[in-house]
Amino acid sequence: MIDTWSDIAPSTGTPACGPPTFEPGSGWCVTRHADVRAALTDPAFQVPAVDSGPPGTLAWLRASVSRFSPPKRHAGRRAIGVRALAELDPDELRQEAARLTVALVDRAGGHLEVMRDLARPVPLRVLAHRLGLADPAAAATAVAVVAAAYHPGVDPALTARADRAVAVLLARCPPAPLEVRANLIGLLVQSCDATAGLIGVAVHHLLRPAVPTTAGTADLLVEVLRLDPPVRATRRVTVDAVRLGGRDLPAGSPVLLRFDAANRDPLAFPDPEAFRPDRPGGGLLTFGAGERGCPGDRHALALASGVFDGLRERCRRTPTPLCHEPHPTLRIPTTVEVSVR
Repeated sequence: MIDTWSDIAPSTGTPACGPPTFEPGSGWCVTRHADVRAALTDPAFQVPAVDSGPPGTLAWLRASVSRFSPPKRHAGRRAIGVRALAELDPDELRQEAARLTVALVDRAGGHLEVMRDLARPVPLRVLAHRLGLADPAAAATAVAVVAAAYHPGVDPALTARADRAVAVLLARCPPAPLEVRANLIGLLVQSCDATAGLIGVAVHHLLRPAVPTTAGTADLLVEVLRLDPPVRATRRVTVDAVRLGGRDLPAGSPVLLRFDAANRDPLAFPDPEAFRPDRPGGGLLTFGAGERGCPGDRHALALASGVFDGLRERCRRTPTPLCHEPHPTLRIPTTVEVSVR
């Protein structure tokens, strides 16, 4: 019986909940559930602006997707993604991801490296296929290249590779205006690391004999998303002076909203360190909230569930340490190995 998350996972370095704190050189850090939700839904907190570039480049993609769009452009661009996702049945995505996972497990022999062989390629191939991209396997490879450079401030060498991958993806999208194709690609890129991270950490923590996994896959993954989210935080900047959590934030303040801390706030989640897959729903902030909340949360959870379904009855995790890719706001395992039973 699992009593606390620490029974199956070491500390993730999540900060304690408290009032917003100011860190010179970094800005404000927000950790309490109510404060994070308030910032996500208050128009005084906006996504930091990004620079654009020539069509078909990474900079152009970032400036064209709803994720980084200013308020006046956000709603229209978000609607593109919402319409595309509305055509996709999450149950069918889950079934397709499970079938592909089982097929890959059957061909793998005795061992698989989950992140490389399953967690990234399977959800991307399924989603790319359903969104109408030509050659979904090649598209998935290109998406992973773009995702590695998607957030501003990365190595210029990664940006050059990502520029080429964006051009490949544009050519594989179904015929449509550039803005529509950009936001289809955005759906794929934004699901890449987050979905892979959820799969990897769930496999690492739960696919071992000492951990009972009798709960349903979706319930297990939602609780993993709460306790060890692949997206640990998101950034905002204040466009007006605003009061948050008893603190006065001047206009132009950088703000880091910590999902990982907010998801362990005892005022929102009683007994927050307990691993409870049957915990009542509602309140999870890993997918954001408000008008910029993730439009594909059900689809991402379905894809991750399909992969996990394909593994949980067939595989056990190899007992190796869990390491993560270096990133300021994501928590993505580097490698997770399983053996096939």
